[in-house]
Amino acid sequence: MRKQTQRELNPHPDPNTSRLGMMPGARVGRYPDGALRSGKYLTTSASSCGAGSAGMEGSECLQLLLRRCREAKDCAYCPYSRFPVGAALLTVGGEIFSGCNVENACYSLGVCAERIAIQKAISEGHTRFRAMAIASDMSDFITPCGACRQVMREFGTDWDLYLTKPDGTYIVKTLQELLPLSFGPEDLHKA
Repeated sequence: MRKQTQRELNPHPDPNTSRLGMMPGARVGRYPDGALRSGKYLTTSASSCGAGSAGMEGSECLQLLLRRCREAKDCAYCPYSRFPVGAALLTVGGEIFSGCNVENACYSLGVCAERIAIQKAISEGHTRFRAMAIASDMSDFITPCGACRQVMREFGTDWDLYLTKPDGTYIVKTLQELLPLSFGPEDLHKA
């Protein structure tokens, strides 16, 4: 299978409208035309997301992951910030776990969508991940906060993060790219 070029993934990318679009190595894409409105290309089963499925670009698995993060965003409890965020996490085994941000009147007790998705997966016995998609209503690509990046790092650095915009465009970065020179479990053994 030949590798798709950036132009094929998104025929009209505008990297100048985003601080992330200019990131070296960013892969840019867009949901299929009309998919956000009609669900035409989206599936409701994670069966196509099995461990054996090759590259995610353009796959039904990716479309499902992107859809699930947008659906999770709609469940966010954010009466204080009014900043809903949704995340969908794909395990190596092909299961998807979603999460949304949950705020609290004691602000420091709020929890981000990304960490909730990870905690749900872990509570079901999953600790190996392939990808995560994140959605919000802001006009630029949503990125995980530093705390979420560190929690993600606990489970490796070589998995993809799909950072989305409400218009359906996304960019793909690895966790290693978003958290370079990171500290992880293996570093505890270096003394």
